[in-house]
Amino acid sequence: MSGIARVHPGATLRPSKLELLAAWLPDQWWFDGDATDLEIVAKFRFVDPDGEVGLDCMLIRSTDAVYHVPVTWRPRPLDGGALIGTLEHSELGTRYCYDAQTDPVYLAELTRVITEKDTQAEIRAEGSDEAIPGTIQVFGSGLVEGETSGYPHVIHKLVREPINDVVGQLMGQWTQGGVSHSDLLAVMH
Repeated sequence: MSGIARVHPGATLRPSKLELLAAWLPDQWWFDGDATDLEIVAKFRFVDPDGEVGLDCMLIRSTDAVYHVPVTWRPRPLDGGALIGTLEHSELGTRYCYDAQTDPVYLAELTRVITEKDTQAEIRAEGSDEAIPGTIQVFGSGLVEGETSGYPHVIHKLVREPINDVVGQLMGQWTQGGVSHSDLLAVMH
């Protein structure tokens, strides 16, 4: 397990996560859904070893597709990061939301989870010792024998087709409407 991610389940977010993403998703080359029809169907988190950056990964359904949308939440702007937008968090104040693929903290943790055959973080409410039940189980594969490193790449639009020439991968298993899914979420080349 990647550690414990602390969240604030009763916090008010303005705009909401989906409202923030609805403005950003239509500009992404990989998104061909309807930004007015978004639903989070599963979510997981990784943990920043320094405890400053929120590493938030969502599976979002739009029309007939499901998209893997990892974002990071920061208390301050990130130089060189692709800013999605900002929101006001009732417990944490202003949060800067970034495309996680442009955030070095996320990329380092994704790489670690894949190479060390780790899983997502356990999620707990701030101040509680009880885990919040997860909606997805993710796990890293480790690296192909003989490989020592690679560069991570997020798979945004979930498809159930193999990807060749990868040295490691992140898989996710989740259920929606009684149907089990096993999807490739990220690869290392």
